[in-house]
Amino acid sequence: MAAGVEEGVLQEAAGVAALTVVRAAGGVVWRRRTGPGFDVLLVHRPKYDDWTLPKGKAENGESDEDCARREVQEETGLRCSLGPELLSADYVDRHDRPKHVRYWAMKPLEGRFEPSDEVDEARWVPLDVAVRLLSYERDAEVLEGLPKAVGK
Repeated sequence: MAAGVEEGVLQEAAGVAALTVVRAAGGVVWRRRTGPGFDVLLVHRPKYDDWTLPKGKAENGESDEDCARREVQEETGLRCSLGPELLSADYVDRHDRPKHVRYWAMKPLEGRFEPSDEVDEARWVPLDVAVRLLSYERDAEVLEGLPKAVGK
């Protein structure tokens, strides 16, 4: 009987582990245009052939804020200041795991983009163009809150 109880506990524990949410963070890197509006920085990932916002998985013990700063710098080459938090995105990743991504508005402080295997292109585009260029609707939804968050 004890073996059956132990087996059930292991099966239940395995089921809980399968539901662990992948924690990630990123940013909407932005700058004011010479005229009205904003430019935002999008990244192209050759592995997926997509245009998206810079983001990535959090490391063990890393805060979401630190993860956002690190991932944005790794993918864009830019060290950025963290601004207001924007809409988060929840979806199922390519490994069928639930994923929760927190985003912040971020202003570039210094740095320069260098292509890599992970991100081969970064492009500054007007906000309205970015919404159409992004590969995922969830990223476009994150962008919608930028003007209000940073004060049009």
